[in-house]
Amino acid sequence: MPEGDVVWRTAHRLHRALAGRELLAADLRWPSLATADLAGRRVLEVVSAGKHLLTRLAASGGEPALTLHSHLRMEGSWYVERTGDPRGRRSASGTRAVLTTREWTAVGHKLGMLDLVPTTGEDGLVGHLGPDLLGPGWDAQEARRRLLLRPDRELGAALLDQRVLAGVGTFYMAEACFLARLTPWSPVRDVQDLPAFVELLHRLLEVNKDRVEQVTTGDLRHGRHNYAHGRSGLACLRCGSTVRVAMIGEAPQERTAFYCPGCQRGPAPTDDGRPQRPLGHVDRARTTRTSYRTRR
Repeated sequence: MPEGDVVWRTAHRLHRALAGRELLAADLRWPSLATADLAGRRVLEVVSAGKHLLTRLAASGGEPALTLHSHLRMEGSWYVERTGDPRGRRSASGTRAVLTTREWTAVGHKLGMLDLVPTTGEDGLVGHLGPDLLGPGWDAQEARRRLLLRPDRELGAALLDQRVLAGVGTFYMAEACFLARLTPWSPVRDVQDLPAFVELLHRLLEVNKDRVEQVTTGDLRHGRHNYAHGRSGLACLRCGSTVRVAMIGEAPQERTAFYCPGCQRGPAPTDDGRPQRPLGHVDRARTTRTSYRTRR
């Protein structure tokens, strides 16, 4: 599932193409929205809220301002193409939304969610979210407060909970836990310097939001972009141990969590799913603020 940096980048691409322009047509291929008429409305802005996209439309003909809300889920994407381009994707199978202006057309493909609500009602869709790591109102103190509401909760599960902080998925969860030298199954209370850890998460998304490659190692060479995520069965770039993967969270919300048993201390599942005693023999002094730094 695309994470906060990818959604932020998508919002900015859509904003550059659509903001300030009038919709000539809007084809919403979603059962509850099939008859919606948005032609003539001006696009005010497109913004991200964690993993959610909000396309805000001006009031028109006495009707209130509206927000087209979309979520990419696992397979969704938005494309921008020249209006009238015969090579465009607007008629492709899986297209769920087509927003057409004179210059540009935005095509939403395999979107996981699509809603149209009065802009004043946006809270009903995204009001449950925690602080947005890439939002203008990012609040690190509130993020720490929400994490500490359940100090015994698995760290990885807490990070994936968008009600705690918005924008982290399995990639940044695994990488942040690796950099903190804690397994994703460690309780939140085991994070020794929570302000530094929250700042690490913010910095990871911030430095990656303007590029396609998600890099947490500071190494742009192929195969060396990140430490743990997606590297199951490969040698750890730091210690050489074999990186492993297991599920985290409760069904049906289980997600994959990658970790290095050599670098990360704390509980982790065994192959038969039974709890395992804490991993790692890491000097606790090395889990201080300095160990959270990542190169740009």
